[in-house]
Amino acid sequence: MKITQIVTTVVGTPWRELTFVELETDDGRVGVGEVRMVNKTETLLAAISELGDRYVIGSDPFDVERIAGGVLWKEYGRAGEVAQSALAAIDIACWDLIGQACGQPVWRLLGGRFRDTVPAYANGWYQGDREPETIAELARTVVARGYRGLKLDPFGAATAELSEAELRRSVTIVSAVREAVGDDVQIMVEMHGRFRSATAIRAAAALEHLAPTWIEEPVPPGNVHGLRNVRRSTRLPIATGERIHELEELAPLLEEGLVDTVQVDMTHFGGFTGLRRVAAWASAYNVPVAPHNVCGPVGTAANVHLGVATPNFQILEHFNDFADSWVLDLVDAPLTVDAVSGGFSVPERPGLGVRLDRERAAEHPSNGATFNLFAVGWERRDGTPLTAGISSH
Repeated sequence: MKITQIVTTVVGTPWRELTFVELETDDGRVGVGEVRMVNKTETLLAAISELGDRYVIGSDPFDVERIAGGVLWKEYGRAGEVAQSALAAIDIACWDLIGQACGQPVWRLLGGRFRDTVPAYANGWYQGDREPETIAELARTVVARGYRGLKLDPFGAATAELSEAELRRSVTIVSAVREAVGDDVQIMVEMHGRFRSATAIRAAAALEHLAPTWIEEPVPPGNVHGLRNVRRSTRLPIATGERIHELEELAPLLEEGLVDTVQVDMTHFGGFTGLRRVAAWASAYNVPVAPHNVCGPVGTAANVHLGVATPNFQILEHFNDFADSWVLDLVDAPLTVDAVSGGFSVPERPGLGVRLDRERAAEHPSNGATFNLFAVGWERRDGTPLTAGISSH
């Protein structure tokens, strides 16, 4: 079995573009992968084309380590977000082909069934006015769908600093959510790397009585010194890692005990092949992984397969029940959260178990959607005009 062609399809939504990669083989099989790239879709497509010609066309899809070695080593330059995302889409599609060729779901090839349900938490659900009552009512709809966990960023468009008034407003929002969902539902508080360490410490202290499951990315991802300050100053668990793209970046976080949950994104870290390394390394420090997942139905399916087979898999982020729920129609058999268990059931179809519907995808072409987490009203997920932030003289 050899890969003969790479087909890319971009689906546009108001706030994210989903890039699907299909690998066609000489025996008629088609494997599919997916990446949600932040604001650089055209750059990603160029990387897939360039790297694909060098390392993918003519390759056996079983040779995932060889393909990864080409992208990560033969290219010589350090692999960042773009290269790791291109590799991820290709790697996920390769594993889909491997599963199809073996007649087995991918999770069986990753070590078999470790759990019967992959826990999930909801994101993208708080698309209303940034008012406690509004957000609390939306939180009730999340729990009504069976979710046992939900995440929100209550801090508006804050960056670096946070006034006392805005801190009170943010805490009031989380407090209203806690009252609405009860004590047994997990609440994850997202900070999106907004703050200096002193600001993050103030926010953590103000939120502690609400028992969040974690505070996420309290400082920018490269600010390891700031993360040390936060770690020393709070008892709350810290989650981070969605903007990590190389194993070496994980070293201080694990070795110094700075992270309680690793959130490396499969689709920005080389796919199954890359994230399996992350999970194995984290397990040596008794740290779980809860992958960042802003993908549509294909990327989500890949994460579910990983979750079934990975012992230190904690919980999976899921947007597609609340933000652009129509993306579930892009595949023939989307995986969904069970209202009784609050998680994903174990997939049984060979490969990833989902096939892309190109005709449906063509109904939502690329639209140049961008997303700015520091723009007022970003939580509505209406997208950002392409000219935002560009000044002319």
